[in-house]
Formats: sequence, structure tokens, C-alpha cells
Amino acid sequence: MYSSSILKPGLAMAENKLRELVEDGATSVGTRVLNYWPGVFEVLGQTEEYDYVEFSAEYAPWDLHDLENIVRAAELVDLSSMIKIDGHNRSFIAQRAMAAGFQNLLFADVRDVDDARECVNAVRPEPNGENGIRMDRRNGYVGGYNSPEEVVDICNDAVIAIMVEKESCVDDLEEILSIDEIDMVQFGPADYSVSIDKPSGRDSSEVVEAEEKTIETALDMGVRPRAEISHPEEADWYVERGVSDFNLNLDIRILYQWWSDNGSDLREQLDG
Repeated sequence: MYSSSILKPGLAMAENKLRELVEDGATSVGTRVLNYWPGVFEVLGQTEEYDYVEFSAEYAPWDLHDLENIVRAAELVDLSSMIKIDGHNRSFIAQRAMAAGFQNLLFADVRDVDDARECVNAVRPEPNGENGIRMDRRNGYVGGYNSPEEVVDICNDAVIAIMVEKESCVDDLEEILSIDEIDMVQFGPADYSVSIDKPSGRDSSEVVEAEEKTIETALDMGVRPRAEISHPEEADWYVERGVSDFNLNLDIRILYQWWSDNGSDLREQLDG
């Protein structure tokens, strides 16, 4: 049992900007990163253009040490943090990520209301949820960081977002979003097209209709739809439909496009 006399509350309570923006009904802008080198997160923060950074852990190789280092770097430059978690072992990863300091969570592979409840329970504290972040992990080092009360606040403040990327999730979206703790949804066109056995990404009318349904249903139920875009001009389509949360591009796509375009230009220049 921890003695209250050795706890030093507040030393690790970084501001969760995304939660504040959600509560205020304000616009939010984030970006996505696969690279877990802390320097990347420091550079992002130095731009002062983003409210939060999403570590898309679903796609990247990483270990538990990386999670702590990512969050330390984000906190250093006043960036809020989010982690994207795949469907397998989601509760364990969610709790370890939050213990490392991640403030917000995006869950992939949500197929039905039971999956959605599992996601919520993985984040919210006991007794209503299942998150019992141990006090000897980063968010509660003995004598160093947060008190039990503050750890509970961290769990309750986390923005919970889910990917809407399966046909069954779109079909049952109203029931899923009736879970009050879900704050945000993100439509996934590529995965959705695979789930309907028409792998086309964004290029089919069925995918566009499903995305529009997702946005409309979310707004009707008081849940914020987020849009992942590659260029700022793509935001107009979403703004017209009431979207105010955006996530701009992914580091590996940015690198590929730059290398491809500029490599091609240099080849033409040298060959000419």
C-alpha cells in the first residue's frame, strides 16, 4: 500500500489538449507517425502547428520502452499524444500505453458493440471500467508522479476514438455509438472496402456512402467524426459535412512522396 506522505501529485500531469478541444467543441489538428524515434516527435512539436500526434502502433514495430520515450518527447514539446491500437490484445496495450503516458487512444478492428465496450473498458478506471494502472509504472512512479486520484483523472480524461472500418460496424453504428464514453470515430475506407469484398479503397460509391453514413450518424449522436487527409485542400469535402477534427498525413507517405517526386525530377534533370 502506498503512503500518501511519499506521493508528489502533479509532476507528470501533462495537459491533454485534445480532450480540451473536444470539450470546447473546437477544431483539432493532428498528424500520424510510424517512426518511434523521439526526435521526430520533438521536430513535430517545434512546428507548433499540431494539437496532438498519433503514434500508429498498429503498423509499426516497437516495444514498451519506445512507448515511454515517445511520450516523453511529446511532453517535452507540449504535444498531446494518441496511440492507434489493433484489435488483438487491445486491453493490455491500451493500459500499458496509458501507463507510459499516452493520453488518448484510437482502437482499430471494432466490429460490434461488444468490441466497442471492450475498448472503453480498457481505458476507463475501475470500478466502472477495467483500467487499473499500477502506481509503479511511469504515470505513478513511487514517490515521483501522480497520486491514485490523478491516475483516475488521466483515465477519465482520455479521448476514446474507434475506427469504423468494418461492414458490421457501419451497420450497427447507432448501437455502438450509444456507448456514451466513445468520443470520436474515424472511417477507414481501405479496410471497409475489403470487408465488403470489394477492395477498392476510396474509389467506389459503396465506400463513399459508408463514410457519409458514418459522419452523419456520428454527428447526429454527438460523437465527433475525424478525417484523415493527405493535403489541406481535401478538408473542404469534410468541412461541408460538419467535420472539425482532422489528421494530416502519415510520415512514411510523406517520405515516399518526397523521395519519389524529387528523385524523378533529379533523374530527368540529369538525363536531360
